[in-house]
Amino acid sequence: MSVAMFSLKGRVAIVTGGSRGIGRGCAETLADQGATVVLTYVRGEAAALEAVKSIESRGGQAKAVQADVAISSEMDALVETTVKEFGHLDVLVANAGIAIDGLLLRLKDDDLDALVGTNLRGSLASARAAVKPMMRARYGRIIFISSVVGEMGNAGQTAYAATKAAIIGAAKCIAREYASRNVTVNVVAPGFIDTDMTTHMSDAAKTSLLAGIPLGRTGQSAEVAAAVAFLASTEASYITGQVLRINGGLYM
Repeated sequence: MSVAMFSLKGRVAIVTGGSRGIGRGCAETLADQGATVVLTYVRGEAAALEAVKSIESRGGQAKAVQADVAISSEMDALVETTVKEFGHLDVLVANAGIAIDGLLLRLKDDDLDALVGTNLRGSLASARAAVKPMMRARYGRIIFISSVVGEMGNAGQTAYAATKAAIIGAAKCIAREYASRNVTVNVVAPGFIDTDMTTHMSDAAKTSLLAGIPLGRTGQSAEVAAAVAFLASTEASYITGQVLRINGGLYM
């Protein structure tokens, strides 16, 4: 009997910020492929429980846990309880992030601190906690969610883009540090995806944006999640330190 490609049966995954948007899409897709998924949220408990319900309705297994990636002790506790409950941790999708836009001259220190705390420090704290059991097991998949603006830049998003660019640099370093333990580390860099972060854009802004995307449309969370599921799979075992762009050709 043949085994389906990209199967994650028997794997345990943590998806930070998994209650909505790209994070929820990743949680649902990983669960559809057979993984047990622990998804985190900070304030949106109702959305997180709805995501779990959606996964369970399709025969998957999921659990929602309140945890703030910006507080490293909470990520340490999350990984510890996940391993204790499910026996191991195989996949981390470091997705949790915030966006605060503004020109450099209007950038407030508090906004900069918040962006760095959640997007960068939170991603690294998540990976630091997750890599410990992965090292012991000599197996792991760490997938960071960055952004197209971390590579190409965008006016009015200096601080946000800086955190997303830093994630790419960090991922390459971590990939080199833990390759000998069979832990792969990659980045998925989405373009403009239909999520809560993009719904606030004006029609004029969306029209201007679409003009720069060769495929002529925004992306869907499921399209990002499919790339994440591939990188989480056994079939991606020879891929590490890479950036996979899901952006419709906006940046090549």
